[in-house]
Amino acid sequence: MPIKKTVLWTAALFGLACCVNGQEKQSTKGAGKEMFSQKSFELLIPNTMPKSVGYSQLATVTGGTLVFVSGQVALDNSGNVVGKDDFRAQVQQVFENLKAAVEAAGGTFDDVIKLNSYLVDLSPSHLAEFREVRDKYVNVKNPPASTAVQVQRLFRPEFLVEIEAVAVVQNK
Repeated sequence: MPIKKTVLWTAALFGLACCVNGQEKQSTKGAGKEMFSQKSFELLIPNTMPKSVGYSQLATVTGGTLVFVSGQVALDNSGNVVGKDDFRAQVQQVFENLKAAVEAAGGTFDDVIKLNSYLVDLSPSHLAEFREVRDKYVNVKNPPASTAVQVQRLFRPEFLVEIEAVAVVQNK
């Protein structure tokens, strides 16, 4: 029972806090919002929040199936580490794993509404590489809500990045 409540609270929180931009629309409370509606969710950037670059401020789920993808690391289908000591290669493999997971749930990367990224080195050069690879997968005009955090270490020392995702896949 506690697990069900945790999953429901997590789903509710993600439904309230995700992101993207699009056409401007006036809210009922008088504060303007930028809004983009795609399938079963809306991605918003309220005018009352900082303008975001490369990510959106929030997303609301209006239908569909929530898909929670576990943190992905740079492992290939056989379980081998890809890109030992190569940050860019690891980020590429992680995004390929995320793509495969969302596709397995019946969606595409356009359905991703939230990314949480954990990096052992968030230096400007690694952040630039991360963004370059990420932008090949996400819709850069309507990017998902995102968080990037530098961590001391991941669960195995050879991993340099781990990313988890939340998607909303349209019901068929």
